Amino acid sequence: MSIPFSVPLQKIIDEFSLESIHMPEDPAGIYVSSADINRPGLQLSGFYHYFDKKRIQIFGKSENSFLYGFTEKEQTERVNALFEQSPPAVIVAHRLEIPIQFLAAAKKFAVPVLRTADSTSNFMAALISFLNVQLAPRIPRHGVLVEVYGEGILLLGESGVGKSETAIELIKRGHRLIADDAVEIRRVSSKTLVGSAPENIRHFIELRGIGIINAREIFGMRSVKLTEKIDMIANLEIWDSAKVYDRMGLEDEMTTILGLTIPSVTIPVKPGRNLAVIIEVAAMNNRQKKMGYNAAHELLKRLGMAEALPDPKKTSEEWDLV
Repeated sequence: MSIPFSVPLQKIIDEFSLESIHMPEDPAGIYVSSADINRPGLQLSGFYHYFDKKRIQIFGKSENSFLYGFTEKEQTERVNALFEQSPPAVIVAHRLEIPIQFLAAAKKFAVPVLRTADSTSNFMAALISFLNVQLAPRIPRHGVLVEVYGEGILLLGESGVGKSETAIELIKRGHRLIADDAVEIRRVSSKTLVGSAPENIRHFIELRGIGIINAREIFGMRSVKLTEKIDMIANLEIWDSAKVYDRMGLEDEMTTILGLTIPSVTIPVKPGRNLAVIIEVAAMNNRQKKMGYNAAHELLKRLGMAEALPDPKKTSEEWDLV
């Protein structure tokens, strides 16, 4: 069962520098829970089947021209019918003049009215993108998220396996930290997971024997990033001599998070292994695979063992070319 999320209207106002025309209450207490938005042309004509009152309503030049095609009495009736649905907000694009019927209906039904100078299409695209991120399904994961050569690598493993120490070494080598200990993962589209850190612990890292440090303050702004797409998962585990680890990389290991499958590797940890270098190589190898090159497959072909390659028809993952 998915958990519904919401975003305060005030955050939308701040993000897009919206002009407040009428605000019946503190916008920090008004919440938007739908990532879909609506242009109410059909509603102005009287069609309310399948109308979702949770959506923000966008009023552009087409709606403005359509409304003024009615008599003043009809304009009032149709605007009142729209505002009576109590949408979370009505936003007027192109900095159009606000119809007097809007202000009367907004006051009567306590509906916020806002205005933007952006064009209708540009504003809608930006607002939908913003709401998709803010309202995306999400789960927390215990782990570390770093950006290595442009690849978002999620480090998972038991507590004390060395995730934070590996992150510190990667930062020293010029890569960036997104989150330590707690990673908030959001599904922002049908193909993409994005990770970030909870705001109250952002940029902080716990190192056993040292304590809590602030990566941004010690290593500078270049060492941190607010969000990153998750391209690969690295599972760190203590080396088990009885376990057989993959030495060729012929089979693609996958991990499912929020219904999406992410390429994964299992990296055994023992004294003497430089995990930071291994993670760097894993990131570059993952990028090569996305671009269509697989070193293990190439080696088998050179050895004349192409028949040993896995059947591509059995592979369900489709890689996004970068």
